[in-house]
Amino acid sequence: MKKQVYIAYTGGTIGMSKTPDGYAPAPGYLKTQMSLMPELRDAAMPDYTLHKYDVLLDSSNMMPDDWFRIARDIADNYEKYDGFIVLHGTDTMAYTASVLPFMLRGLGKPVIITGSQIPLCEIRNDARENLITGLIIAANSKIPEVCL
Repeated sequence: MKKQVYIAYTGGTIGMSKTPDGYAPAPGYLKTQMSLMPELRDAAMPDYTLHKYDVLLDSSNMMPDDWFRIARDIADNYEKYDGFIVLHGTDTMAYTASVLPFMLRGLGKPVIITGSQIPLCEIRNDARENLITGLIIAANSKIPEVCL
């Protein structure tokens, strides 16, 4: 049976699209971009569920309530998935990665926190590799920790 990974898309550059005024989130954009990635359809890759948060956050505005929401989201879906990815802005992802282990006591599955400096919409980006690697590690790692 294929491994199942839950992806919580909280915001950040990784899923932004190009606009005349710079990068900005766009409805359905990340889901569409991921559906165009042939690597994610490879038989060796896990199945995944992408959950976009209703309000995508600029991580520089991340507050403790947002950390609680992420932890609750993982806890609510814990039994259904083999691993988790939190797509996050890079400004405060280290803080989120530091606090989540205290909120997810007894964690027995990997939680990968990742994002990117350059969004998927650019030809040269770090988003693609971070997403692919995050999925592989979340599905196959024996490290039951929050990883950045």
